[in-house]
Amino acid sequence: MIPIRDTLPRRNQPIATYLLIFINAIVFLFELTMSPQGLEQFINIFGLVPARVMHPDWASSAGYPGHAYWPLLTSMFLHGGWLHIIGNMWTLWIFGDNIEDQMGPARYVIFYLLCGLIAGIVHCLTNANSTVATVGASGAIAGVMGAYLFLFPTARIVVLVPIFFFPFFFEVPAVVYLGFWALSQVFSGALALASATQVGGVAWWAHVGGFAGGIVLQFFFVRRGSGYGPVPRDEHGVAAAWPPYRYGRQFR
Repeated sequence: MIPIRDTLPRRNQPIATYLLIFINAIVFLFELTMSPQGLEQFINIFGLVPARVMHPDWASSAGYPGHAYWPLLTSMFLHGGWLHIIGNMWTLWIFGDNIEDQMGPARYVIFYLLCGLIAGIVHCLTNANSTVATVGASGAIAGVMGAYLFLFPTARIVVLVPIFFFPFFFEVPAVVYLGFWALSQVFSGALALASATQVGGVAWWAHVGGFAGGIVLQFFFVRRGSGYGPVPRDEHGVAAAWPPYRYGRQFR
């Protein structure tokens, strides 16, 4: 299932989401200016290499510079190709604006970065000996998706399902789409742990870690009791996805 959009209206311009997408795009365009050799070196230095974090002695002997932990941050702004960045930024665009509404721009950026850090840590713990550089914002975006699942489980997601090369569009509850996505990451991650190499070259457990981190962290970052922006009248029926968190009562 490919997400196309959600039906949950936003209240404010998603300034922080715009900013995150812009930064990722600028970094990716910078990557495109590099030679293949320069890009490979750039990815190895600023991407997340689990063995570099988990085995500092090996990292030193392999010629990596010191301070092995900052790639946990920098790696989430790097991408491996057009499909990689487009897929990630499209997903961030769909789910990020409503979570930013709930937190406000500053809290949302901190939340996003923490989810990305958690995703990177989980990836290192589950792939401690990997010498392959991991890049991408998907761990942080998974945290946004986890928060969305908890806050808006009955919001509607329009998805595209290709069947025999024909595109079919369906509208499903967020709990169905995001729940299916989360279970697929756990299943694929379990296969990856059972095999000698990563399945499909995807950091599945980073996604799982970011998703779980988003569910937990939203308790600390969502504004409760005072709203960030006004409540449109036509939004109550759609956005009151879970009675204890109705916009009109405890909007963040």
